Amino acid sequence: MKNPYQILGVSPTATDEEIKQAYRALARKYHPDKYRNSDLADLAEEKMKEINAAYEQIQKERARGSAGESFSGPGAGSSSGNGVFAQIRILINQNQFREAERLLHSLPEASHNAEWFYLMGCVMLKKGYFIDAQKMIERACAMDPYNQEYRMALEQLKQSTGTYGGGYRTARNVGTACDGCDCCCNLMCADACCECMGGDLIPCC
Repeated sequence: MKNPYQILGVSPTATDEEIKQAYRALARKYHPDKYRNSDLADLAEEKMKEINAAYEQIQKERARGSAGESFSGPGAGSSSGNGVFAQIRILINQNQFREAERLLHSLPEASHNAEWFYLMGCVMLKKGYFIDAQKMIERACAMDPYNQEYRMALEQLKQSTGTYGGGYRTARNVGTACDGCDCCCNLMCADACCECMGGDLIPCC
């Protein structure tokens, strides 16, 4: 089976509610009753089966805390790194991004494929380093241009942070002196991060 998150058109970091909403939208779109007595009836039925199976798989994986364990698409990384990448995905979903970053840095350079850069981008995003996150996910998209998950994440990141200009934090300027402008910028960046991950820190923005 393909990556269930790709089938539903959501990121593995999506919340349960976002996944449920995506499933319901697809179910309404492809429900067989809409295509009754149509030449597309069989295709709609097959698509609905795929959607149901993907949603059920995600629900089971999240229930047992092993989301991503059985990924088998371009977003899963190389076969040699699947187990580690699956573990890193779980850590990111659980907001244990520092441990996820430690594991990513522990992998040999030869395993730095598209999945590695995508996951590192997710870690940078969790830490609030928006420029670094965008660069990492752009690199993942360049290495695997047909991966819908990577492209969706990049587009969502651009939409969520595009209104704030160029004053984002990066991993290279952490630890510099903080002034009032930095605090304001950091607050806006935190809001962008929350919106990208499905929340909203500052409702008015």
